[in-house]
Amino acid sequence: MNRPEPEHRDLFAIADLAAEFGISTRAIRFYESKGLISPERVGATRVFRRRDRARLILILRGKRLGFSLRDISEYLSLYDTHSQTAQTRLLIDKVDQRLALLEAQKADLETTITELREIRKLAAEQAARS
Repeated sequence: MNRPEPEHRDLFAIADLAAEFGISTRAIRFYESKGLISPERVGATRVFRRRDRARLILILRGKRLGFSLRDISEYLSLYDTHSQTAQTRLLIDKVDQRLALLEAQKADLETTITELREIRKLAAEQAARS
């Protein structure tokens, strides 16, 4: 059966979204339990709309970039109010915080790498003398 591309469809089953994004249906149900997405129900079946798919894209992007579910939830709640100014300001603030953390971690990693290289060099010199 030919299905339209996901961005042109109106309805999605949980298995469709799981397959499209390479995540488990359990992960999708978890995001639902946290109130990040709100599929409709037809009996016991979850029916996801484009809005849920778009929110799932934002959730997964946020997780990939290292944002907490609380940060993502806060951002999505502003998405619902259609307040682009507030949403953009929050995004800038969260991105700045994340960048600062990653820069600090990067500096720590560079220091650790330098120290390990020095230790290795000294150990190799010691082994060569033995």
